[in-house]
Amino acid sequence: MTTYNLLIDGKMVPGAMQMPVLNPATEDVVAQCPRASNEQLDAAVAAAKAAYPAWAATPLGERRKYIVQMADAIEANANELAHILTSEQGKPLTDATAEVMGMGGFFRYLASLDLPMKVIEDSGDRRVEAHRRPLGVVGCIIPWNYPLLILGFKLPPALLAGNTLVVKPAPTTPLSTLRFAELVQGILPKGVLNVITDANDLGDAMTKHPDIRKISFTGSTATGQKVMTSAAATLKRITLELGGNDASIVLDDVDPKKVAPGIFEGAFQNSGQVCLAIKRLYVHESVYDEICQELVAIANNTVVDDGTKQGTKLGPLQNKMQYEKVKGFLEDARKNGNVIAGGAAMDRPGYFIQPTIVRDIAEGTKLVDEEQFGPVLPVIKYSDHDDVIRRANATNYGLGASVWSSDTDRAHKVASQIEAGTVWINKHLDMAPHIPFGGAKQSGIGTEFAEEGLAEFTQLQIINAAR
Repeated sequence: MTTYNLLIDGKMVPGAMQMPVLNPATEDVVAQCPRASNEQLDAAVAAAKAAYPAWAATPLGERRKYIVQMADAIEANANELAHILTSEQGKPLTDATAEVMGMGGFFRYLASLDLPMKVIEDSGDRRVEAHRRPLGVVGCIIPWNYPLLILGFKLPPALLAGNTLVVKPAPTTPLSTLRFAELVQGILPKGVLNVITDANDLGDAMTKHPDIRKISFTGSTATGQKVMTSAAATLKRITLELGGNDASIVLDDVDPKKVAPGIFEGAFQNSGQVCLAIKRLYVHESVYDEICQELVAIANNTVVDDGTKQGTKLGPLQNKMQYEKVKGFLEDARKNGNVIAGGAAMDRPGYFIQPTIVRDIAEGTKLVDEEQFGPVLPVIKYSDHDDVIRRANATNYGLGASVWSSDTDRAHKVASQIEAGTVWINKHLDMAPHIPFGGAKQSGIGTEFAEEGLAEFTQLQIINAAR
């Protein structure tokens, strides 16, 4: 087996302990992973703190070059990183390769941004300037659904702004991040980037740490609430990208055959393990039966298998805990709805669940009211447009949503009434590094991507000088 190590103060070092990482398609051990101790977390934070003054003083143009060099390393090793990612996360190799290349693309775009000083006033009385300064040590906590891509959301803007980093990947998908750390070890000055791992036991210490000035977290709303509570003691800056129960509304004027493939992809990408995936599909009664039929046809023809096998469209769920959780949603669906495709775990090793379509189900059921984060889609009938907007908004979540219609202006009017950070029209999950991204309500705090996301990693400083 390949040996993996932590990155602390510019050196690849063993963990204080080890833990196994499983392949979710086989339940076999992929590798033994280092597991950091509290002392190693402290050492990583101390290294980042020591490296911070010199890194913050490095000209932005030089910091940009470092990030581009890391993008070069990612792309040069994309095949290796993708294979590691598939082995620990489960997604098809084509999707893993796209994730790695997407990570490189985020590095390149975000490295191209700038932090210009802005003159607010320049008069006979005063000159007022707005500057963006780095914060210090930033802690990044990464989930298991897109471990490399989401690292690409956070690392480039944090480093470009002049901060130093401590990164903690999820315990079930640490290997690709550790290999990335090894690839870039010789690029950055020591201590600028540190990568540690845990068994879900260092998050609290990280968010409470007095020398970490900001936490950037992606994960569930429940864990995000814990992060926010823990960070409050030191008034850390936080960016929280949390759960969603994204509603998708299909209007009565659609062509079911035309829109069904996009809806299916929006719901089932990464086996439904996407915070922004379609989690509730509201369909007008006039096209309800046809939409259900089209989705069933796609589901029944979707290849679910080991991600290393050619032709696989959907892999397993990433870990046993999520697998058992989704099986609970299937049980609820059988009780409270009509399962018309899938509906069961697959009788084989690994955490495989058939892509499942459930019709004749409504609010008040677990599958509709909660975030399933798996390949199970409830299709809910509606008749009144004002009523469906009310129902779509009747949730504590507000991450994303979509509206499907042959009339874009009509869809735009509906979209403007939905309480979500992103609303798509006639598509779903269209994201790019130049488009700001953030959640409403309990789906998050702060913004990622673009100039707005870069600003989240800075302290606004006003210099107000008398004339």
